[in-house]
Amino acid sequence: MRFAGFSMSEEETLLARTAAEFAMRRLLPGAAERDRTGAFPTDEVLELGRMGMLAMKVTEADGGAGTSNVGYVLAMQALARACASTAVVVASSNLVGKILAEHATEAQRERWLGPFVRGELGPASFALTEPKGGSDAAAISTRARLDGDAWVLDGEKAWITSGTGAAFHLVFARTDGEGRDGISCFIVERGTPGLVIGREEDKMGQRASGTTTLALESCRVPVDCLLGARGAGYSIALSALGAGRVGIAALSLGIAEAAFDAGCGYAESRVVFGKALTEFQNSQFVLADTRTELDAAWLLTLRAARALDEGERAGAETSMAKLYATEACGRAVDRMVQLHGGYGYSREYPIERLYRDARVTRIYEGTSEIQRLVIAREIIRRAR
Repeated sequence: MRFAGFSMSEEETLLARTAAEFAMRRLLPGAAERDRTGAFPTDEVLELGRMGMLAMKVTEADGGAGTSNVGYVLAMQALARACASTAVVVASSNLVGKILAEHATEAQRERWLGPFVRGELGPASFALTEPKGGSDAAAISTRARLDGDAWVLDGEKAWITSGTGAAFHLVFARTDGEGRDGISCFIVERGTPGLVIGREEDKMGQRASGTTTLALESCRVPVDCLLGARGAGYSIALSALGAGRVGIAALSLGIAEAAFDAGCGYAESRVVFGKALTEFQNSQFVLADTRTELDAAWLLTLRAARALDEGERAGAETSMAKLYATEACGRAVDRMVQLHGGYGYSREYPIERLYRDARVTRIYEGTSEIQRLVIAREIIRRAR
C-alpha cells in the first residue's frame, strides 16, 4: 500500500510481505474453523513467535526485530486480513514484549525476555482489566502484599487475551493505597500456584483469541517478579498504549480490507436484473464511500505510527487513528454485508465472520468514548 508522503523502507516492505504470505498460507485456510470452534491457534502463534513476530517492538539490542511502528502496523493489518483472532494475540504479545524490554532487570531479561524474543515461550498476556472496570485503569482492586521473599496476589482479571495460551502474564495489582500511584506490575508464569485460568469467554467475534478471566488466589510470586519500580504500574501500562492503539487501528483495517475485497468480489459476480451489482450506481457509491473512508483511516494510522517512530508524544494522533479506523471498519463491514444481501447473513460467507470480528475493535484497547476524551484533552492542553 502506497500513499504520497509515506514511503516504506525495505525492512518495512519485507515485513509486510512476510506477514501477508504467512497469513495467506497459515492463517486464512483455518480461520472459519477456528471461529466455529473457538480453538486457540497454538501452532500458528508458536510459529509466529519463532519468526520474531510476537516481539516486533523489542529493539535489536535486546534480541528483537526492532521493528518501526510503521512496520508493525503493516504487519498487523496483513495478519488481521486473514484471521483477526490470531492478530489480536500477536498484538497483546507485542505489548508485553515492549513493556518487558523497557522495564525488565538484567535477571528478568535473561529469564523471560530472551526466551520470549527467541520464540521459545509462546504468547504472553496483558492482565489489567477487571470485572468491575476496564476503562478506569486506576481503579483496579487486585491486591499484592509483600510477605517475606514473595509477593502475594489476590483478585480477578477479566477479558484477558491469550489467557488460555499465555506462557506468562503481566498482572497489574495494587500495592500501596488508592489511585494510580499505588499500582505495580508483576510477571506471573503459567502454572504458578494460586493462578487460576477461568473459562474461555463465548464471544461474538474474534472467538479464537483465548479470552479468559484470571483469578489470583493467594498467588505467590518471588520478589524478583516485580517489573519496574513499586508503584510504577500505571505509568508502565500507559507507556505502551500508543503503539497498542495504532496496532488495533491497523488490525481493524485488516478486517475492513478483507470485507471490502469480499464485497467487491461479490458485487462483480452477482447479477440482478441482467446486470452485475457493480453496474448499479448505488453499489458504486457504496464502494466509493468505503474506499475513501478506509484510505483516510490508513493515513491517520500511518501518521500516528510515524509520529511514534519520530519520538513524538502523539497521544491525540494515536487515539484519532484508533477511533477513526475502528469506526470506519464498522461502517465498512456493515455496508459489505448489505451488499451481499441475504447471503451476507449466512455463515457460508466470510463476510458474516468479519462483521462479528469487527465489533470489538471499538471496545478493547480503549473504547471509542475514551479515545474521544483523550483527543479532546490533548486539544485543550495544546491550546493553552
